[in-house]
This record gives sequence, C-alpha cells and structure tokens, in this order.
Amino acid sequence: MTHQTTTVDGLAVQFREVWAHNLEHEFAHIRKIIHKFPCIAMDTEFPGIVARPIGQFKSTTDYHFHTLRCNVDLLKIIQLGLSFHDNQGKLPPGVCTWQFNFKFDLGEDMFAQDSIELLQKSGIDFVQHQERGIDPTDFGVLLITSGLVLCNNVKWLSFHSGYDFAYLLKILTAHPLPVSEEKFFRLVHTYFPCIYDIKYMIKSCKNLKGGLNDVADALNVARVGPQHTAGSDSLLTGLAFFKLKSVYFDDCIDDVKYRGILYGLNVPYQNASSGPRQGEE
Repeated sequence: MTHQTTTVDGLAVQFREVWAHNLEHEFAHIRKIIHKFPCIAMDTEFPGIVARPIGQFKSTTDYHFHTLRCNVDLLKIIQLGLSFHDNQGKLPPGVCTWQFNFKFDLGEDMFAQDSIELLQKSGIDFVQHQERGIDPTDFGVLLITSGLVLCNNVKWLSFHSGYDFAYLLKILTAHPLPVSEEKFFRLVHTYFPCIYDIKYMIKSCKNLKGGLNDVADALNVARVGPQHTAGSDSLLTGLAFFKLKSVYFDDCIDDVKYRGILYGLNVPYQNASSGPRQGEE
C-alpha cells in the first residue's frame, strides 16, 4: 500500500507502508534498486527509555552506552524508515521510502508512556502493529540477504543514530547487544561499514545545531509527511545529508574524520549526550 505520493525536486515520490503480509514483496523491490541507489537514509521509532544502569562508569559515554544497551535489550523496535538515494542524492522514481511496521503489543511489551503518546499523536496505530506487524526475526532474515548490510559500497545516512543502529544490530544478530562498547562498534562496522551521522558532522558546521528539524530548516529542506514517523524522518535525513554535503562540505566528506562515528558514543565527543532523540527529530 502506498502511504503518500508527493513531489521532491520535481520528481514524484512515494512512501510504502510495509506490514507482515507484504514484507517479502517489498524486499524484492528494494533488492532491485540498491545497486543504483546505494545511499540509505535511516530512522527508527522505539518505545523510549525505561531503565538506567547502576554502578560505576569510566566516562560519560560509557554511561550512555550502557543506558542504550540495557534499554535496547529490554525493548522492541516499533518502526523503521529507509529512504534510498544515489551517490548524487537523487531519489529513485516511484517508491523511494519504505516504512516498516513491527509487531508491538501495548498490553504485553514494555514502553515509556510519554514516548508512546508522542507516537500516537503522530498517527501510529498500535492496534495495527499488534495485528499486522512484522516479526523482527522475519525482517532480520530478509535484511541479512538483501545487499543492504555487510557491503562496503552501501552508505548509511543517519541523525543521532546510536539507538537506531543498536536496534538493527539486535535484529540482525538475534542476540543481546555486546557488553563492551568496543565490541558493539566492531559489530556496527561489520554490518554497516559506511555510516555518516549528521548530528556528529554538524559539530564542524558554523550555525548548525539542534535536532533534525532544526538542521533541515537551516538548510531549507522541507519535510514530507508527519514528524516522529520513521519514513518521513528517514527521507528528511537523506535530503538534509546531501544538502549539508553540498553547502558545508563542497560535496567532499573527509571519511577519516566523519565515517563510522555515531554522535555521543565515540571518543571524539565524550561529553555529548547519546540519549534517544524524542522531540529532537
């Protein structure tokens, strides 16, 4: 089912809603376009923060990592948005954004109430997620063989994305996250060899700060669809990345400085908060 058709830079683009019944069909479509459109902008929606680690921690980032780890291990992903671009930032004709809706039961699964209320206000229907949602195991099997992961030529574009990649790792490995941050990043870089996190990149950009909406507004990039839905947020992330690359980086990003670093978790910004982005997208 097509969620929405709109125009971006004169090109008609479509969002595709993905549930359990059309999961395999939509992955077949994605496998056909990934070679021509190998830049994947990604966003997730998840049920907030329900736990804090106790004990002594080596640093602020160590505390943030263990907060991430214990919450991702306890909780379930709700939505994943993937938007595809070519290396120049162009979108594929027709469907460019897929919004994957996972099985989630408000009567059984853990969540933070404020996060769920925010998602409900954005239009997420949890009855549909309970009845029609995707089993993460089924999604993981298709993702591992899709050509999207474990590929050096595929670029993943994100914003403040430690939690996003943590939830994907949990799905891909079907195991709890590693206890150490070093092992966590080893897995991240294995499955996602090329990552760019806009939130980290804008530390080098004068006059750019805040959440995804703030950055997109400063770059004059318009949102398509409602905020706090993974499909809309992923498309905005991709459009903002290529505008940022053009305006602030002269279309040439220093991979030594920016590739593979997730804001708030890696050593260069030890004092950055790596909490989830609710209210910040």
